[in-house]
Amino acid sequence: MDRIDRLSRRVNAAVEMLLAALGGTMVLVVAVQVFCRYLLNHSLFWSEELARYLLVWLTFLGATVAYRRGLHPSVDVLYARAAPGPARAMRLVAALAALLLFGVMTVGGAQFAHFIRTQISPALQVPKWTVMLVVPLSGALLILHTLAMSLTRPKGASRDG
Repeated sequence: MDRIDRLSRRVNAAVEMLLAALGGTMVLVVAVQVFCRYLLNHSLFWSEELARYLLVWLTFLGATVAYRRGLHPSVDVLYARAAPGPARAMRLVAALAALLLFGVMTVGGAQFAHFIRTQISPALQVPKWTVMLVVPLSGALLILHTLAMSLTRPKGASRDG
């Protein structure tokens, strides 16, 4: 059980570093585009597409980090008012529902990435499956984090990075 939690923490730390790099790259690309468009009167045809793809990756990977850190909004009034036994059962049901959703996200995302495997993006000329790969990847990360938090967190403990 501790191995899963350690893996979850390490993967989360790596994703956080990747997010910083992706975010910095997106800021740089947009800033260069603004500079080129308004000062040089020359638009970079590829910058909007790259910024859009970076935003997609930032959104999905950022959701996994927020989930691991417990930063998504939740309604816990039922947990707070329930006795320990029913509260544990509700947490188990919520974890199973999350695992089902993340499983659908992983499998469906992989199927969609496979479906569009021959499409090429217009400006960057990269295969679109590489952009959509973030959906099943994020689903798998969310499954890992759910398992880690469900199996290793003591009752009443809060989630942390």
